[in-house]
Amino acid sequence: MISKAVKSMLKEVDSNGSLIPVSSLNDSSGKLNLLSLVVKTRPRCGCFWQEPKYQSRGFSLSDVLKPGEPEDKPLNPDVKESDFVDHSGTFADKKEMNSEGNVEGLAADLKLNLGLKCFNEQESSFGRLKKEEVEVKELVNYSKDKRLDMTHPVIKQTREKPRAILGVLTERIMTSQPCPVTNKVRKHGNAGANMSACVALSVKDSMKQSGSTQTDSDVSLKIPEYTVVAYSLIELYVKCNGQFELCLFSNNGGFEKVTSKDDIEEDGIMYLGGDSDANSPLNLNEELEKLSGHFQLLSVLPAAKRSSLLQLLKTTMEDRETVSVLESVLDQMCTGKTADLGEVKEVSQMQTVQAILNLLEQSDSSPTPSLLSDSSQTRSLLSDSSQTPSLLSDSSQTPSLSDSSQTPTLLNATHLIISAMDGMTDECLSVLGSCCSPLVLQALQILVQHVAAGSGETLSLRDAGLAVLTEEEVYQRTESLFRVTKVTLKREDDTLRTEMKDQPGYLPLVMSITVKGLASLV
Repeated sequence: MISKAVKSMLKEVDSNGSLIPVSSLNDSSGKLNLLSLVVKTRPRCGCFWQEPKYQSRGFSLSDVLKPGEPEDKPLNPDVKESDFVDHSGTFADKKEMNSEGNVEGLAADLKLNLGLKCFNEQESSFGRLKKEEVEVKELVNYSKDKRLDMTHPVIKQTREKPRAILGVLTERIMTSQPCPVTNKVRKHGNAGANMSACVALSVKDSMKQSGSTQTDSDVSLKIPEYTVVAYSLIELYVKCNGQFELCLFSNNGGFEKVTSKDDIEEDGIMYLGGDSDANSPLNLNEELEKLSGHFQLLSVLPAAKRSSLLQLLKTTMEDRETVSVLESVLDQMCTGKTADLGEVKEVSQMQTVQAILNLLEQSDSSPTPSLLSDSSQTRSLLSDSSQTPSLLSDSSQTPSLSDSSQTPTLLNATHLIISAMDGMTDECLSVLGSCCSPLVLQALQILVQHVAAGSGETLSLRDAGLAVLTEEEVYQRTESLFRVTKVTLKREDDTLRTEMKDQPGYLPLVMSITVKGLASLV
């Protein structure tokens, strides 16, 4: 809730994306002070479309400097305070799904009608936000002759992670008063059945059955005053001797790479260049082909397992925060770590994550790291699902998705789909969630393959795989899905043509990966 509200606010006031939203209130509890060290972890190579992750442990730049001469002055640059923005807003998301079908038999005809209306509205009032920023010029001058203590635990542990970068927090946005955030969810569903039967060749009997369900929830939180809701960093480029530079004009932070005279890497410390450009052209067909092994692995699962996993992924898509939580858990496990459950805030999230991981363990013969920790909170949250088996803890042989030469496992194939979901916009995720019936997914997969091929040929809606798109409601949802991912659908009579913008960013790719992954489970 908090993360969604902050991100929605930043879309309005920070168009260039220089500010980093906090993901939870715990992040700003004494950890995000000015000049705090923040570890930025870039996504793995196979998931380059994802946003970096950020983590602070409460250490400042002063804490990790190598001890100097007694006359050294403490690091205490001037801090500028100013008003940032006075903000309040309401964000709504509406979905409506209707379907009907007929089942005919020798003795009876059965007609089913299903409908679901969802309305999600979030109101937030951050009020007058304040901005604090350090005097960067003073920070640069102070750091000229300083060195980092390379034996400090924060430095050592960050160096051991090839994708990790150190940054210094130089700007933060804070609340100046208690801020209410309210989330309202309305779900209304109805189902009906109409059955008629012919009896004794001349008498026709009929029966009607209908029902409806309604789920309402209102959740309100209040963000305290002086809470950090967003911040910005200056990355550090760190040399092996502890000298460092502030990367003022680009994100080129990292650790110096050390090689021997024979150009053999002597340690695992890699220099990480700037962020990949989301507007650079992508060969969609080539990228999808690299991942074909992951889709194939999903498609050969037993039918019951495919159906269960598809249903669980559909449930996950209903909540953006659950998607992000599951992505984080699977990402840790794909790199051979025990998952950190600190981000799992709600029982429903825990149950969804646990159900997916249990299914993966039961279906995949490769070792899978353990999700469970010894925390009492975890045991409490899982008390209703204690009958499910725990996951194996040996993960030393789990391959990384970033290495396409290795045989994919069900774990990283599932992570691929969730990672792609997490890279989609809220609107795109919402629309795709309403397109998850088998026939629609198969039609979407045909369209995705057509877009990736880039042939520009016209498709016929008379083809069996695309016939479902002749239904106006289904076509409208499909057209909306492709439109928000920068792909245009043009329909003329019984034909369909696709057009993609020259530089559409990552959206067509992450949508295509998600569609192909879900369609592999049909």
